[in-house]
Amino acid sequence: MEKNKIQKIMQPIIHLPNVNSVGVIGDPGCEGLGTYNMKVYASVLEKSAQDDITLIAGDLVPIGNQHYYEEISGLTEVIAHNDIYVLRGNHDTGAYVDYFGRKNYALLAQDFSVVILDNAMRTFEEEGLELLKQVLEMEEIHQVIIAFHIPLPNHFIRNSVSEEEFERLKNVYGPWKEKVKYFLCGHVHSRFEDVVDDIPMICTGGGGALIEDVSEEIKACDVEHHIVHFFVEEGKLQYRFENLAENGYDRERRMAILRENLEKTVAGELMAHLKYLMFADRARRRGMEKIANLFEALASSEYHHARNFYSVIENPAPFGESVQTFIPGEAFEYERSYRMMEEYADEKGAPLTKRAFSGAAAAEKVHAKLLSEAADMENFDKGKVFVCPICGYVMAGDHIPERCPVCGGPSRQYEVFEAK
Repeated sequence: MEKNKIQKIMQPIIHLPNVNSVGVIGDPGCEGLGTYNMKVYASVLEKSAQDDITLIAGDLVPIGNQHYYEEISGLTEVIAHNDIYVLRGNHDTGAYVDYFGRKNYALLAQDFSVVILDNAMRTFEEEGLELLKQVLEMEEIHQVIIAFHIPLPNHFIRNSVSEEEFERLKNVYGPWKEKVKYFLCGHVHSRFEDVVDDIPMICTGGGGALIEDVSEEIKACDVEHHIVHFFVEEGKLQYRFENLAENGYDRERRMAILRENLEKTVAGELMAHLKYLMFADRARRRGMEKIANLFEALASSEYHHARNFYSVIENPAPFGESVQTFIPGEAFEYERSYRMMEEYADEKGAPLTKRAFSGAAAAEKVHAKLLSEAADMENFDKGKVFVCPICGYVMAGDHIPERCPVCGGPSRQYEVFEAK
């Protein structure tokens, strides 16, 4: 019988003589276990396969009940390639011990050690501090990572343990400070590197949660989802960050039958989304606001279903190159497919269909033009875009016609999209 990948810790000290590297994943599940977030987590699990073991630096789940622990454990067991060790985060409440065992423990690898301390409640437990002292006292121990969830006081964020708690930790490692090579933490949905008490602190929260702004110096737009690799090179413990590719996890996308059915499901969900929105419009015109509100909510739900299904099969280009990848599809629609369908509808005496295709083709041509401009993302200056709700025609800029050039709809009905 194949053993579990997730290690339930029963002993305070675990010897791992054949381990030379560890991959660290931060905060995969605190914002929920939706398919989109879990695709990032799956990608990071596959990246960590190059390391001997993986450590999850807390917040495996949004809240620590049995349901979520079962969900994340099942997914992890299917995708992981190496042994998984877990550190408790502030979201990992409730049944944590039942699934993962001890909250304070030490991994003694071949040339380095990782001491895992529980500070999920913003305090270090005495049990953990005693264990840290015990490990540091060992003569054979020379390179130690002290790992915990919530950061120590630092130069970037205030979301940290108190100075008093840091002093408690410092009093323990102080006599053996030269052995402590890194502090390692999560909790912050980004990444940063700092030096605390002359020791490098690595903060990583890029394993699934949405990346957030940390400070004026560290913006979400500058940070990708990522993993941290710790390894020994020429006898010295080192680390490196590795960013995830946008299309990192592709195991399920490559399953032909599964992919075909996912594509059909996406189409069905989007059709339901459209139907509900159209009915909401009809209800609102009749003054039935509560009915309209319900159907708009249902439409939003169907969209998020479609997004989750599509995220499994999506194969996006890197973000900086993505905009231009949409242009060929728009051009093909207005240059060929929509024109052909317009002509076919005309031959068959289907004037409404013909009108729908001709109006859409006009809009797709504008789409392609705007996308071409937006491909230069840094210099794109169209901060306000208008959409005619009658035919879908798109207009950008400050000067727009009083009537839609395609269908003649009045400007007072235009939908306005304005960048903040």
